[in-house]
Amino acid sequence: MIPIHGKSHDLGGGFTVTRVLPQAARRSVGPFVFFDYFGPVDFSPGKGIDVRPHPHIGLATITYLFDGAQIHRDSLGSVQEIRPGDVNWMTAGRGIVHSERTGADMRANGHRMHGIQSWIGLPAAEEEALPSFQHVAAVDLPEREEDGVALRLIAGSAFGLTSPVRTFSPIFYADAKFAPGGHFSIKPEHEERAFLVIEGEVESGGDLHGAETCKPGAMMLLYPDEEVTLFAHGAARVMLLGGAKLDGERHIWWNFVSSDRQRIERAKQQWRDMTFGTIPGDDQEFIPLPEGEKSAREHVRD
Repeated sequence: MIPIHGKSHDLGGGFTVTRVLPQAARRSVGPFVFFDYFGPVDFSPGKGIDVRPHPHIGLATITYLFDGAQIHRDSLGSVQEIRPGDVNWMTAGRGIVHSERTGADMRANGHRMHGIQSWIGLPAAEEEALPSFQHVAAVDLPEREEDGVALRLIAGSAFGLTSPVRTFSPIFYADAKFAPGGHFSIKPEHEERAFLVIEGEVESGGDLHGAETCKPGAMMLLYPDEEVTLFAHGAARVMLLGGAKLDGERHIWWNFVSSDRQRIERAKQQWRDMTFGTIPGDDQEFIPLPEGEKSAREHVRD
């Protein structure tokens, strides 16, 4: 296994975001080109999250929460609250604008916020797909419980389960809760695989290396064909993810992902000209295009 250490940033008020992907050591895992782990943070009454309207192209976003709730709005007219265990999958394709904010009731009462925001690079043939949004409630996601591990499959197919979330390429994304003494094997079902400990600790015993204790913070990338068994002495929670590699180079600039640099340039001009569209009910403010070209640019290669 190879550890991938994230970079943490305090956004104020104790709200910390750790960016695991992309980074110099690793640009992607399967089609996952962006992986932000945020919280946990306890917001006092009157406080919350306000991610103002902003655009995307060439990707799909997945929001998954452990605690709290958010209201998703987009330029298609979608309005959807997401709660722990639910899936919000937004396909940007040729272009979409969305916002994510704490709802009025939760903001008034105070709450804990904890979750993951990730981006999926679309296959080259689907980069200009029509934008869409889908919400799947936690009760509609497939689950299995075995050997002290309760597994929920968020997206894709793996471990004998298939999620109803519509995807564009081979992928898997799962939430595994370990009871004390629970154990779970990750077999080489997919081309690229990784896991991230969210809570507790797990010991990993693989067929290529000796046992290793994995704590919250670092994503562990598995070698090709490596089979790993995770064991928890106490309660633990682990995210499992991966899939097929991207079909070629991807450029990332700010919120835009594309195999074509010029497409990103056109998207930048679209946002300057405000031709992406607006969000019904959330059209009074927006996040401006970044000024710093170098700080906003990343590249993802196969």
